[in-house]
Amino acid sequence: MRRVAPFPGFPRGPLARGSHFQAIARSIVYQQLAGSAAKAIFERVCALTPGPAFPRAQECLALPEERLRSAGLSTAKARSIRELAAACDSGSVQLRSVSRRSDPEIVQMLTTVWGIGEWTAQMFLIFRLGRLDIMPTSDLGIREGVRRLDGLEERPSAKEVGRRAELWQPLRSVAAWILYRLCD
Repeated sequence: MRRVAPFPGFPRGPLARGSHFQAIARSIVYQQLAGSAAKAIFERVCALTPGPAFPRAQECLALPEERLRSAGLSTAKARSIRELAAACDSGSVQLRSVSRRSDPEIVQMLTTVWGIGEWTAQMFLIFRLGRLDIMPTSDLGIREGVRRLDGLEERPSAKEVGRRAELWQPLRSVAAWILYRLCD
């Protein structure tokens, strides 16, 4: 812990701004991309509608998929954002009262949307809702952080990380943040 910057507390940064829908959509854009590429695509999607923010759910539904794709979104990411927008619009995903739900309920609700997996839901819980006991065990950065922390030759499996992380309850999100910093 002495080697990394102090834990900043959550939520902070870009995921703390805008609506819950916009925070999840941002996570979708950033999935499996280098930060600079994701930022450029995100900014191009923001420019598709008036104002500086990411389009609202209704605006995403009104945008043709080709426009989203022209901003740099893959077919899968454009579909996922539109599916999230449709789920929010229909009420099958209710983000307005989401902070009153348990972590497993939120993960279950969000992962019903095509293209949103457990990792995206966990990032939402940590960085948007400020939940302190989330450990994204399958995250490559987390697995690499545990490898470095424990001086292992190979990255541990998600299951091994889960067992290791039991020691860090009820502050696994803080441990995750430190593990990420070990990889910076």
